[in-house]
Amino acid sequence: MTFEPVPEPSPWTRAGRMIAIGGLVILSGVAVVGGASYLGRAVGSAIDSDDAISGPVNVVAGQEVTVEIPSGSSAKDIAAILAAQGVVRSALEFEVAVRNNEAAESLQAGIYKLETLMDPAEVVAVLVVGPVADVYRVTVIEGLRTSEILTRLSEAAGIPYAEFEEALLSGDVSTSLRPMPAEAILTDWEGMLFPDTYEFSSDAEPTAILQRLASTMEQRVDSIDWSALEEAGYTPYQGLIIASLIENEVLLDEERPMVSSVVRNRLGIDMKLDIDATVLYALGTRDISLFDREVASPYNTYLVAGLPPTPISSPGRASLEAAASPATTDFLYYVLADLEGHHAFAATLEEHNENVAKARADGVLP
Repeated sequence: MTFEPVPEPSPWTRAGRMIAIGGLVILSGVAVVGGASYLGRAVGSAIDSDDAISGPVNVVAGQEVTVEIPSGSSAKDIAAILAAQGVVRSALEFEVAVRNNEAAESLQAGIYKLETLMDPAEVVAVLVVGPVADVYRVTVIEGLRTSEILTRLSEAAGIPYAEFEEALLSGDVSTSLRPMPAEAILTDWEGMLFPDTYEFSSDAEPTAILQRLASTMEQRVDSIDWSALEEAGYTPYQGLIIASLIENEVLLDEERPMVSSVVRNRLGIDMKLDIDATVLYALGTRDISLFDREVASPYNTYLVAGLPPTPISSPGRASLEAAASPATTDFLYYVLADLEGHHAFAATLEEHNENVAKARADGVLP
């Protein structure tokens, strides 16, 4: 619901109105007494007392105040709360503004962040719109595994990890990128949650949060032109798997299409991919000191030809684009060439071995 403030009355109209109000107060025998500091008057007593604040409050304008309007509060109750906390100069001014704008039935309960000595009509407008939900931001970086994403979301939301895992595996979160088994496990959701910076309301539930990440990945994948990959006999989901390999192997964006070409070239000749990141995924670790290329796993691309059964992480857009559009090369090998993340590429094993020897001599590799 929106609120359009009425035009500000002229000084003569305002003066006439205040004189009339003053006359009514005098005739009724009620003395309007100000002076109660908003810091010293409890909100409860302001509501319950017949002597609720209606006079000027001696406070500094522009100070932020958090105000809670309880459910069921009348306009008079709200006026007392606002005056007690110094948001308006007097309860009477606020009640007049409410009447002028016929807003008595539209004021909404909730927690508001206001300022001291605001214009009463402005406060009415804010209370008609209602409280703005508290929000928080969370950044999910590229290359995280599903369990790592759930940990990040749990920490940011202050919701137990178990609740995120339960929500993801309950069937209430959907994706069009692959058929999800009835008894899904975390690896089934690998690569399905898009890494990005998100903003959520503080009361957002795990299901809604996860669906946002899943829907964003759907949108990102659908925005990529996969026609060249499909012509080569692969599906967009397999492109997502390739993108996850690229994400874990490459630091520099300009090298992503190059590594993508190595993956596609090897797949094209049924050559095992030999990607270290898949072995670490199979081992359930990121600790390179635990690397074991003999681990028995469908994810171990040193032992099993072809792509792993699922992505091994959530790739970002640059890796998705590289998977869909690899560079045109004859490269079959690459090795880290420096500590800045550049790789040396090779078309033959002999050239690759030379690159490896140089990397070791330069202290890049052990």
